[in-house]
Amino acid sequence: MGDMSGLEFASPQGASVSLKEKINLLSGIDFWHTKAIPRLNIPSIRLSDGPNGVRGTRFFNGVPAACFPCGTGLAATWNTDLLQRAGALMGAEARAKGVHVLLGPTVNTQRSPLGGRGFESFSEDPVLAGRCAASVIAGIEGTGIVASVKHFVANDQEHERMAVDSIVTERAMREIYVLPFQIAVRDARPGSFMTAYNKVNGIHVSDDRKYIEDIVRKEWGWTGLVMSDWYGTYSTVESINAGLDLEMPGPTRWRGQLLNHAIMSRKVDQETVDQRVREVLKLVDRATKSGIPVEGPEEPRDTPETAELLRDIASESIVLLKNEDTVLPFTKDKTLAVIEPNAKMAAYCGGGSATLRPYYAVTPFEGISSQARDVRYSVGCHAHQTLPMLGPSLRTREGKVGVTFEAFTHPDTVTDRQPVDTLHLVDTNMYFADYYHPKLTEDLWWGEINATYTAEETCDFQFGLCVFGTARLYVDGELLIDNETEQRGGGSFFNVGTVEETGIKSVVAGQSYQIRVVFASGAASKVKDADGVVSFGGGGVRLGGTKVIDVDEEIQNAVRLARSVEQVVLFVGLNSDYEQEGHDRPHMDLPGLSDELISAVAHANPRVVVVVQSGTPVSMPWASSVAGVVQAWYGGNETGNAIADVLFGNVNPSGKLPLSFPARVEDNPAYLNYRSERGRVLYGEDIYVGYRFYDKVKKSTLWSFGSGLSYTTFSFSDLTIKLGQGDQGNVIHAEVSVKNTGAVDGSEVVQLYVSQRIPSINRPVRELKGFSKIFVKQGETAVARIPVERKYATSFWDEARHAWIEERGVYDVWVGSGNSGDFLQATFQVEETKWWTGL
Repeated sequence: MGDMSGLEFASPQGASVSLKEKINLLSGIDFWHTKAIPRLNIPSIRLSDGPNGVRGTRFFNGVPAACFPCGTGLAATWNTDLLQRAGALMGAEARAKGVHVLLGPTVNTQRSPLGGRGFESFSEDPVLAGRCAASVIAGIEGTGIVASVKHFVANDQEHERMAVDSIVTERAMREIYVLPFQIAVRDARPGSFMTAYNKVNGIHVSDDRKYIEDIVRKEWGWTGLVMSDWYGTYSTVESINAGLDLEMPGPTRWRGQLLNHAIMSRKVDQETVDQRVREVLKLVDRATKSGIPVEGPEEPRDTPETAELLRDIASESIVLLKNEDTVLPFTKDKTLAVIEPNAKMAAYCGGGSATLRPYYAVTPFEGISSQARDVRYSVGCHAHQTLPMLGPSLRTREGKVGVTFEAFTHPDTVTDRQPVDTLHLVDTNMYFADYYHPKLTEDLWWGEINATYTAEETCDFQFGLCVFGTARLYVDGELLIDNETEQRGGGSFFNVGTVEETGIKSVVAGQSYQIRVVFASGAASKVKDADGVVSFGGGGVRLGGTKVIDVDEEIQNAVRLARSVEQVVLFVGLNSDYEQEGHDRPHMDLPGLSDELISAVAHANPRVVVVVQSGTPVSMPWASSVAGVVQAWYGGNETGNAIADVLFGNVNPSGKLPLSFPARVEDNPAYLNYRSERGRVLYGEDIYVGYRFYDKVKKSTLWSFGSGLSYTTFSFSDLTIKLGQGDQGNVIHAEVSVKNTGAVDGSEVVQLYVSQRIPSINRPVRELKGFSKIFVKQGETAVARIPVERKYATSFWDEARHAWIEERGVYDVWVGSGNSGDFLQATFQVEETKWWTGL
């Protein structure tokens, strides 16, 4: 395909594109592909989720992939060079899966700790989020893959996400929610944008010309394709006129004959359609030039180099929050107690669109056991929301780990039915969103899962079954769980599935039990009034299970273990059940009796370290009673190894928090204005998101934005500020000396904040405007250099002039290692007030 960016649609020199073909180009043909027009040599191109890896074209039984740390974990590195390398690896992964457009990064703002997809995004701060996004985009697009920065804009909650109206002031929209996208465009020029599900001030973003055409295209001078989020198109006429080029997924709901009729009735101009088509063709042309074959195979590329980089990123993301009496790093030849079920579970990513099938996932227990001499374990308590997936504990008839899945065109009442498809699966969370078989031609089809479970010990064993569709679970032919006759909605499978129904079976150590699940597809579901969430495909079933425990007894076992060893680490946190697309968290608390367990163990041993895995803040009422606290996020494939590297001192921790951790959920500025209320949510905190609020009202946090410790210490000195000359007159150059005053080599994040001395309106106490991560050997000094565009450092949004304003006056520069720490301070002067727009 040649360069079609300037295509004349009725040129006598070449073939013309018919109106029907133009309309067909403006929507996908399925979940992941655009429309091909073979007679014009226009191929179909492939899109795939991000943002923390490349899933490929299948939710169900997909090709394994590299899983990166979640968005907050990536931002916690504060290392833009490392994130560009991460983006390049994402691009390489996309090539292996025949993907032309990667749907990421996610650049939304965490205005509340409770956002269901908060873990996907980078930060509460627009500068940190924008810089991280630009780095990842540069890495991705340097490999020839097109990035799709998302979800534009103010898509910061899951509750009624397709209906909610985000009511935001113009100033807050520009300074907090639009700015990270603006920085990403300024620094990396992403090839595509994805619009958000929600409305902003009364209009769905995908229907709003103000945001797509006026701001992104005209004001910023950006050129590229704008696509909808999946099923996030809500009109024919308004979306086309607003600048939405591509409706996803296909087949179309809004274009096709509806668009043809709109053109005939002159509600949509022919030239407007041509503009939308040009953007699609430019994207197709760019994708074709990448050299990635059309409809290419999907292949894994699990290499040692991939593992090494993933381990480096994950370990650099880890934030050491507390290290009393240098309890860390641990000593490898001392006895070590590992407590909590999260230790033997790899919480490698959050749920929803971010989910993928990893090449592997190292648990914390595995990572620690590979390095320590004497490791002892206690479960302590259960902390799951749905029972742990049972697949790895099951065996097929052939003795393989996992289950046998069969698909049928008839229900199990037909005794002689024959399967049309048979698959071996290890993952027992089966989501059939994009499952396809040529013989399954109807929405209603049936399935069966068979496996053997061999009991490890004599106990009561609890099985669990979630379904989008209907399902029954049998153990040795006996019906144990009926999730068919009556069904209760429960939020599984993007909120269209049931609660987890459970049943208990007494099992004997060494004895085997036959497990059989009979399933009907999503069309059979009896769940009513799902919470406004789109149903992606043909159903799903999730099979879990675990030993029934006596919680009080297990906590006492953990206490006795903690008293008997020299070192103790507890693994607590959340997982993809708690943080996932489709719903927000109801609170910040850790699940189950995690808090009680930590308090009991800390009372038994004063040198306890707690490792928290979560994508967003959790409550830590025990923080003052433990010796060490480590925030480890969702770490991707190398989760366990990265955590072990930091705990044992192989890696000197250098992560910093990209968002504030309030002591209580009630302390966060969005607390009174979160969730949809009758279809709207008021962004009542205005520009005071995260640390901007805590600083302004002088409210302390549990852990502050930008904070994080090291196994060494640093001192700052000799801060200088110079204003650029000539062509660089709009740049502030900050330099500061950083000395490593401790005993080991390490990296420090130098953070630069700016405040206006006498502003004409209310402004934050100070705002992050630049940062640099610098490595310094023990005893040595290095110079950190931070260039910042002056207009970005000084300006606020003037709602009266609908422009950025840089006011004349004195500005303070604050440089330090965290927002709540000690700062070096300098000043500079702006001589003349100016207004500006654009980049």
